Amino acid sequence: MRNLLLDQYATADIDQFVGRVLADPGNPDPPLKLADLRELLRLDKAFYSSTDDSAIREVVHNLRVAGQQVLARPTILKDVIGKLGLKALLLPDRRRILIDSAVPDLKQRWSEAHEIGHDLIPWHADTMLGDNKSTLTPSCHEQIEAEANYAAGQLLFLQHRFVEDVRSLSPNIESVKQLKDRYQNTIATTLWRYVEVNTGLVVGAISGHPHRPSSDFSPRNPLRYFIRSRAFASQFSGATEADVFAGMRAYCNDSAGGLLGHGEVRLFDNSGHAHLFQFETFFNRYEALTLGYYLRSPHSTVSVS
Repeated sequence: MRNLLLDQYATADIDQFVGRVLADPGNPDPPLKLADLRELLRLDKAFYSSTDDSAIREVVHNLRVAGQQVLARPTILKDVIGKLGLKALLLPDRRRILIDSAVPDLKQRWSEAHEIGHDLIPWHADTMLGDNKSTLTPSCHEQIEAEANYAAGQLLFLQHRFVEDVRSLSPNIESVKQLKDRYQNTIATTLWRYVEVNTGLVVGAISGHPHRPSSDFSPRNPLRYFIRSRAFASQFSGATEADVFAGMRAYCNDSAGGLLGHGEVRLFDNSGHAHLFQFETFFNRYEALTLGYYLRSPHSTVSVS
């Protein structure tokens, strides 16, 4: 799945919303303390179990007592969780974020920031818990989720602070790992944000092990996520998941974990001209994380005096 790059009007508005809320505590140093942010926004956090039907019913019962919206449709929470496979959701009327307790702690951090993002973006209010007037189209739903993801990234990576850190480091997986530790987010979300804030020709991928395919592996869609910088998406719009994955397989070894390798991968721009990218892949025993950045045209020459 390719990352959806928002237009500059949407990002400018979301940047303002995030900037205001981060300015209130004095633009804190990383890592961001979400508990402080929730207190500022008067948001509560609670947990449910998506695998325990009785636990969901208990949450629904409490919400029925508390609010008329849920009272009118007592199964709404269970319906939303089941149909959409949600790991977290926002109940704006109750000022509450609900998170699936089965989600690992570090991933709960992203889920929580994502729901805070929904809360910060004014035009998302009508989409929470579904819309009883109209059903969101898939493209609209994708847009809304991309906007909440963008807001979450801006929050957890503290806007310009992360951009400055990225510029001060060499473009490699080791830098991504350093930033993961500094901002206390998952390596996957750090890689995603690392690629998207870059102004150059940078690409990232999150996949299974290139040489150890899972049972649900699809050669037609070999990557779980195909992440592109804005410049890469513009100049290499024809580059496919298959192109990236084939390059990964060529240089990656069969190790069970750690650095799987690095190598040059040839990709073609919109005019059909070939260019070389330096790729590197790290496997954390769950996901293979790949970073690629522009090297040169294979036909470039170097003058020697």
